[in-house]
Amino acid sequence: MKNVFLLGLDEFNLPEVASLQGADTLKMQKLLDIDEVVDPPSGTLDFEALRRKADALLDCFDGVVDGIAAHWDFPSSALVGELRKSRGLPGPSNEAICRCEHKYWSRLEQQRVVPELVPPFAPLDPFRDDPLDSIDIGYPFWIKPVKAHSSHLGFNIRNAEELYGHLPEIREKIGLFGDPFEQYLRYVDQPEEIRSINGYWCIAEGIISVGRQCTLEGYVHDGDTTVYGVVDSVRSGRYRSSFSRYQYPSTIPVAAQQRMIQAADKVLTRFGYDCAPFNMEFYWDPKTDRVSLLEVNARISKSHCPLFRLVDGVSHHQIMIDLALGRKPDFPYRQGPFSVAGKFMVRVFTDGTVTKLPEAEHIRQVQELFPEARINPLTTVGTRLRHLRFQNSYSFELADIFLGADSQRELREKYRRCMEILPFEVEPLEEGKT
Repeated sequence: MKNVFLLGLDEFNLPEVASLQGADTLKMQKLLDIDEVVDPPSGTLDFEALRRKADALLDCFDGVVDGIAAHWDFPSSALVGELRKSRGLPGPSNEAICRCEHKYWSRLEQQRVVPELVPPFAPLDPFRDDPLDSIDIGYPFWIKPVKAHSSHLGFNIRNAEELYGHLPEIREKIGLFGDPFEQYLRYVDQPEEIRSINGYWCIAEGIISVGRQCTLEGYVHDGDTTVYGVVDSVRSGRYRSSFSRYQYPSTIPVAAQQRMIQAADKVLTRFGYDCAPFNMEFYWDPKTDRVSLLEVNARISKSHCPLFRLVDGVSHHQIMIDLALGRKPDFPYRQGPFSVAGKFMVRVFTDGTVTKLPEAEHIRQVQELFPEARINPLTTVGTRLRHLRFQNSYSFELADIFLGADSQRELREKYRRCMEILPFEVEPLEEGKT
């Protein structure tokens, strides 16, 4: 029996982990509560406190710690590297992980091996009196912290007035991830060109969000890069900045996917990344056949776990855990009950107060129609949307719905039926109310 510790293992992901091949030979251990690593009640993510607590829990474990894994974004994706390192467990170095986590450092390294896939970019200090002095990128461009997730504090900038309009919010909120990222960087051997670009900096990037977006899910084992699935990311809303659906498998042409896979191999080799999963996001423009690289993540995407189970037969937690144990993954292909699967994000695009959400009876009705359906509410009745954490700058996510089907048309029809049954109501703000 192998003991594998998973940071922030939660109730929603337990069924995904239970689907694994050889699950009877694994003992999955929760390491830290989900609230601690994702959304602490204090509102503060403290990397060093989390490291100390996780270390203490592992030290007190009455047994062998065979592997440590994470499927959540920062700080979990970075914390797992230091926890493995201190115990001599398989996994990439802190530096390789940070080349994924640090958006500016990541772009520098990407530019050295796949420059044609990288937009113009520059570091930007939001606390300077005139931060535009340090960049030479034409409008429009995106600005985002060098460390965040879920598009937190990401803004489309069309002119100087817009940038200066967003600076007060950036300065107020950037510490949410900036402070724990600063703590993490103490464990990383950084090159001189990176040391001054700390967690309180942003990166400005030229616009690449043209055409269709997808995510490569893969891993590196003994220096060999393998991509085992490509997932489409369908966007909507202002600036197409909000995800409306993930769909697997991708319908982007295989030739374009192959170019992405070749780029991924070059980038991860440059990063020195090994013995771990990754996901890498790209855009493909069907008009020009141009491929652009958006970002690299040092983890599986937990959002895609049910999709792989529905189509391939097993959650790709399988990949993560095999690698955490130092094993080359053995992942099934198209052995699931459906040909296509999707995660639908129920969103609204204006602020308000949540007045109605699906209850147990509504969910039961959906699952009677579609037994594979999984529904994950992300808020509660009475919540003011602007107070939700980890939302992008232009929308609010109310719930996730996972479905399988035999075709894309059937998948979208199933979602339409679900939305007829599941109530989501938000009362808009009264005019002038903040």
